[in-house]
Amino acid sequence: MLHLIDSHCHLHDREFFTAEQAEEMLERARKRGVTKIVCIGTDPEDSMAAREFASCHDGVYWTYGVHPENCSGAKMSEMAPLGPRPAGPSPWAAGATPRAAALRIPSSEPFSDIAAPKRPVAIGEVGLDYHYEGYDRDAQIELFEEMLQLAVDNELPVSFHIREAFEDFFPVVANFPRVRGVVHSFTDSKKVLRRILNETEFYVGVNGLATYSTLPTPPLERTLLETDAPFLAPVPYRGNTNEPAYVAEVAKWLATKMELDEKEIIETTTQNCHDLFGI
Repeated sequence: MLHLIDSHCHLHDREFFTAEQAEEMLERARKRGVTKIVCIGTDPEDSMAAREFASCHDGVYWTYGVHPENCSGAKMSEMAPLGPRPAGPSPWAAGATPRAAALRIPSSEPFSDIAAPKRPVAIGEVGLDYHYEGYDRDAQIELFEEMLQLAVDNELPVSFHIREAFEDFFPVVANFPRVRGVVHSFTDSKKVLRRILNETEFYVGVNGLATYSTLPTPPLERTLLETDAPFLAPVPYRGNTNEPAYVAEVAKWLATKMELDEKEIIETTTQNCHDLFGI
């Protein structure tokens, strides 16, 4: 059987899935050949939930991040940290900034010293989102820069969430040339896609949204498959709750779109995911 990877989902989030539903969806995913999934953190507490879920399931991995919508214009120093400050050395790499230190995991160990499956495979999802009214552009950029520095300090890739903000995204990431990553759920123009492909080495996430839209698709060698479950279920499940098993439908659609054998789609995107996340 070919091995698929869902590179971005929220199966650990009890706001969307009960524990029983998550177990059932994991079983359905395995039956569809989805052998690995990455649970994405969106704030400190959610990231810890992703870590806990990953630690209990083979083939499940987690990321640590603060979504730009959770910035809310507040300074990170004003956010209550997750639990008391641990004794001992800082949980972040040497040189981490105060904002990054405020977003720590509850451990006295650097990420580099945390054994799998406790160690995150990426920082994310982090980035910029100017879609909704009332966003604080400067606060989002400041948070984004802190998250990128966290990735650099811990030698981790990044899962980017960028919506209607690429004009700021490119100059920010240009200041972090060592950062590797994936632009999750790309929803912009051909022009912007060309800039990603030409100006960076980032991968681009393709999910169910592509199956019912006119979004441009990246070349296969720069593509990761994802679901973003519970959101953006692909055709023929559009309108339903998304789940990791449906990444198989994205692979099938992409094979038709690119006029390639589905086996090639799966093998290449799985290798891409391995190269980025080390899984």
